[in-house]
Order: sequence, then C-alpha cells, then structure tokens
Amino acid sequence: MTVDKELEKLSHSTPPAATPEARARALTAAMQAFDTAGNNALAPQGNANGWRQSSIINWIWSPAMNKKFLAGSALATLLVIPAAGYLAIELTRNGLPIVDQTEIAGNLSRGEASKQPVAVAPQAPAENGTLAEQSVVDAQALQDKETPAVAKPGAARISEFDANNIATLTNKSEGSATALGAAKRSAPAAPGIAPQQQLAEPMAAIAPSPAPPAEGRVQIQLDPNRERFANAAANPIKSVATDPVSTFSADVDSASYAFVRRSLTGGAMPDPQSVRVEEMINYFPYDWPGPENAAQPFKATVTVMPTPWNHDTELMHVAIKGYDIAPATTPHANLVFLIDVSGSMDEPDKLPLLKSAFRLLVNRLKADDTVSIVTYAGNAGTVLSPTRVAEKSKILSAIDKLEPGGSTGGAEGIEAAYDLAKQAFVKDGVNRVMLATDGDFNVGPSSDEDLKRIIEERRRDGIFLTVLGFGRGNLNDSLMQTLAQNGNGSAAYIDTLAEAQKTLVEEAGSTLFPIASDVKFQVEFNPERIAEYRLIGYETRALKREDFNNDRVDAGDIGSGHSVTAIYEITPKGSPAVMNDDLRYGAANNAPAENADTARQGELAFVKMRYKRPGEDKSALVTTPVNDRNAVAAVDAAPQDVRFSVAVAAFGQKLSRIAAVDSYSYQAIADIAAASRGTDTFGYRSDFLSLVRLADGLSQR
Repeated sequence: MTVDKELEKLSHSTPPAATPEARARALTAAMQAFDTAGNNALAPQGNANGWRQSSIINWIWSPAMNKKFLAGSALATLLVIPAAGYLAIELTRNGLPIVDQTEIAGNLSRGEASKQPVAVAPQAPAENGTLAEQSVVDAQALQDKETPAVAKPGAARISEFDANNIATLTNKSEGSATALGAAKRSAPAAPGIAPQQQLAEPMAAIAPSPAPPAEGRVQIQLDPNRERFANAAANPIKSVATDPVSTFSADVDSASYAFVRRSLTGGAMPDPQSVRVEEMINYFPYDWPGPENAAQPFKATVTVMPTPWNHDTELMHVAIKGYDIAPATTPHANLVFLIDVSGSMDEPDKLPLLKSAFRLLVNRLKADDTVSIVTYAGNAGTVLSPTRVAEKSKILSAIDKLEPGGSTGGAEGIEAAYDLAKQAFVKDGVNRVMLATDGDFNVGPSSDEDLKRIIEERRRDGIFLTVLGFGRGNLNDSLMQTLAQNGNGSAAYIDTLAEAQKTLVEEAGSTLFPIASDVKFQVEFNPERIAEYRLIGYETRALKREDFNNDRVDAGDIGSGHSVTAIYEITPKGSPAVMNDDLRYGAANNAPAENADTARQGELAFVKMRYKRPGEDKSALVTTPVNDRNAVAAVDAAPQDVRFSVAVAAFGQKLSRIAAVDSYSYQAIADIAAASRGTDTFGYRSDFLSLVRLADGLSQR
C-alpha cells in the first residue's frame, strides 16, 4: 500500500525539466541500448515538459475504466459511441475504409481496450530484402493516442508521424479494414540531434515473428514508403503512316540504374516506376566512335539488327558520342555545394556518405577552381564562401563539420546557392550548383512546380545544376528529376562510395564540363520501309514535334565525353508483327513522292540532332540517314557494345513490366550480356550480370 501511495504521488507530480546536456546524454545512451537490443525497441516518446502528451487523459480515463465506474453502463455508451462516431467521420472524410466501429465501441464500453492487443505488420521489404515481421503491441498505444514508432540504428528519434504514412487497421474477425490517422507533432531535440528524424529505409523488423493474431485482434499495417517517382506510361507502338516522327530530349542521367541496383542487392524487386530504361543503358561507358574535334562536338553511329525478344521486328540502335575535353584544357570550375543537412539526412547512407563523396570531388579539382558550401535545414546558411581549391584543407574541414538537424526547406537553399554561384561566376568557365539531398523538401515553396519555376528562372544566368540523391525511405526522385531537367542539369543517385567515385571522379569531365546544352533528337521513319516503331525509354523526355526547331524549348545537356544511346524497336512493312491496320484512305499519303530520289526511298529513317554550344542561344543541326548499310543480319554480328546495351535495354524493360519482353527470360538477357561483356575495367558489366541473376531469383519467389 505504501508503494501504491508513493506511485500515486509520483503520478500527479511534474518532474524537473532536463538540461540539454542531460537530454543529449540520455539520448546517446538510449540509442546505444537500442542498437544492442537488436533494433527491436520502440522509439522514445515524450515532450519537453516531462510528461506524455496524453497523460491527463489517461489520469482521468484509465481509473474510470480500470475501476469499472462506467463499465457496462449506459453512461459509458453515451461517452464512447459519440467518440467512435467522430473517429468514423474523420476516417471517412480522409477517404479511408472503416472498421466495424460497433465492435470497437463495445470493447471500450466494457473496459477491454487495454486487453486488446494490436499487431503491427509492416509490409514493405526492408533493405536486406526480408519482409518486415509482425510485432504485437499493447492497444494502450491507441488509447493514449500515441502511434507506435520504429527506430533504427543511428536514429535519434522519430518526432513526426507523417500523415502520408497512415496506419491501416485490419480486423481479422470481421474481414474489414480501416486506417488510423495520426496528427503531426514534434518534440524538441537535444543539441546537435535532428529534430525531425525520418526513417530512411522501409520498416525494419520490430520483433521476432509472433503467433498469428487471435480472434478479434486488430492489425495495424504501416506503409512507410514515401519515395516518389515520376509516373510515366511506357511509350506505345506508333504507326508510321499516321505518326512518322519521334522527338525527345537527350538524357545522360544515371540515377535509375543505381537505385535499381540498390533495390536488387537489398533483396527486393525495384518499383517499376523507378526504372527509366534510358538511364540504365546510359549508365555504362561505351566505346562509340567520337568526333575528332570540338568544331562538331557529336558523332552518331547507327546499327540496325534483329530484335532478340521478337523475331518479327528489328532494333534501330542510335549511339551518340560527345567530344572529350582533354584534362589539360578543362575550363576553370566554380562549384557551389548545396547540401541538405536536415534531420532526415541523419543516416549512414546519407550525410556521412555525402561528405565522403564531396571529399573525393574536391581532391579531383584543380588548385584554381573555386568551391562554396551552402546548407539548408529550415533556413539556408553559407558554410563556406567562395574558396580556391588551393586552400583544400579549409574546404575539407568545412565538409567534415557538417551535422544534421532541422526540417527541410530546400527552396531557400537553392536561392542562396545560385546567388553564391553568380557572385563567383567564371566567364567561359564551369559554373554549377551541386545539390545533394534525399529529396525531402517539406518547408517553404516545396511543390514541384514552385521549385521548377525557381530553377527555370536561375538557369538563365548560365549556371548548370547537378542533383545527387542519397538514401532510401523518403527519396523524392520525381522532384530531383524535375529540378535536373529544368535547370540545365543532370541527376545521379549515390548509394555507395564506389558510385561516388564513378560519378564524381572517373566521370568528372562529363559530370562537370558541358559541351552542349538543349540537346534534342528527332527521328523520321520512312513509311515505305517501316510500318511501326516504339522508342525504348525516354518517357519523361518526350517533346512535341514542333519543339525540335524551337530554340526556346529547354532540353537535356551533354558533358565532355558523354555518350547517349537511343534504341527503337521497329517493325518492317509486311511483317506479321504489325499491330495497326492499314488506313482505308491513307494509301495516297504512303505513296513515294514523284520527285523523291532513289537513295531517299531506300532509307529506313532519318536521324536529326540539335544542340547549342555553351553560352549560345542558337542551335546547330547534325543529320544522319539510316539505310541498309547500317544493318546486320544477326544479333551476334552487331558490335559488342551494341549487344551489351541491348541486353541492358531488355533488362530495364523487364523490370518495368513492359509486355514486349514478358516471354524473354532473365537467362537470355544474361547470355547476351555475358557474351558481349568485353573489356570491363571497372567491373560495371560484371556487376550488371549479378543484378540480372538476382532479379531472376527474386522474380521466382
């Protein structure tokens, strides 16, 4: 009894406020204990006043229910049923399915809420590829209006339950489903700790697999996957008779391949929307023939070959190689590192990896290049004013001192970075903002359209943009693509230090030094020879036909030594693979012109390319006719690099669930890639073969 009285006194008292130092020490100890326990503990909860946010309600509610003052009474019904009804209205208003509220209300009125276990069953695969296991938590969490949170190594705490990650309740006994919405709330963090730490991976397992839920148990399924990808439908088959011209922007990004690799090596098939086939193809270095000098900075090589996955069609493979600037002639670089240091970056594969990546880049620059650093987390701040790389230690020290903390207000950071780049602008040099982030822009003008507008306005200053994505869980790939495509820029995804080495060191010339901007392609097919075509990839880069000759329309940019590959699946006229009927009234339109010369009638297609040299507003034109001299009779007769890129194209389409390759096996893809691997200096092609085998195994689960 004495103990009960003491506990009763403690329950009504307010503990003294902890000092920031004590709070930080306690948090560090808790994190260490959490890691030691095998990541099976729930994240700490609370607020700065020292009591749980729902404790007043518990103080009044719990004794009433536990002592059965109201259990089974009419008064309990009068109190509980309206509350349940309010919950139903809120859930319905948010478009969520409703569970049987009568059963929940009945349980509450009988004082059985605290006896009703709740199973948390995250369904998203964790990074190691295993499905998140179920864990049973007491329903007191629901009664307290607290949402269970899941922590992971290195996470200070989860102080915000994002409204996008609604918990889905499944009533096993009734077979109905509902969702539990939780309002956003935040608690102050200790100094140096991110106040809005977010999960960077799909939910990890909370506890070993428990017994199946008992009858009447309510399951909560959390979907923490907040990653956003551009939702673009696959390119359709087009009839040459009605739509003979295909127009698209160049794309030299590689983000999609690295993201796909991380998913597969983590034991999960990638989201089909995350697969951009052209980025997978263009990830690899190819030995396409290049131009001899910078006067005409591009050379096109076209190969027509049988389609490996369809014997009734052919592939038209267009390879473009850019002029490679010799290292001694690279222009001076003025780089601004715009670094996201928000709380969501407090993960080993985010800010720590980011810092290591930028250290590699700084060591690659020349002594007279300039580096500035701007960070953003709530508010933007200049960490390092323009500094010559000759003072390398000063730059590296500024990078090393970066720490995560705060919410993410990227728009203000973008403005500050462009201002700094303009301040240190190098005429006839490279002026570039390098944005490194997980893409979580949630403060200020954070919509894609607002940020797109800011980038479009700033690109007129002659400043290019590179977007580097890091981490998993809340990666906003869609926004990163929007920024890169509208800011004279490129996008890459850095999942390992080896990828940072490839992107920022081995390919520094193509990453940093542009040789052309607003690069566009247009292909016209000859209706006398080709009945149909399908462009493989480039869905997010499609342009209108009239955009090709409009120099005001923005397009992709190509750097020194960059190669760009585009592949069309084409259906020859008369092939049994033709999908569209001939036009009843279109025969005259398909007839060759009387004054057309024989050479033109024999062409399969005509490839055009427009580009602007850096600093120029008027585009130049490069053209290449395609005819039977570009064709080979068998797949094995095609050049080695062409065959390997076709294998990558098949793999990307299969991951994207393109119907054309449904019946084409992963083993067949691996066979072509293995036979055309060739010299593999950095092991990229061997790694690709490993990914094909992983996808084959995962697809058979």
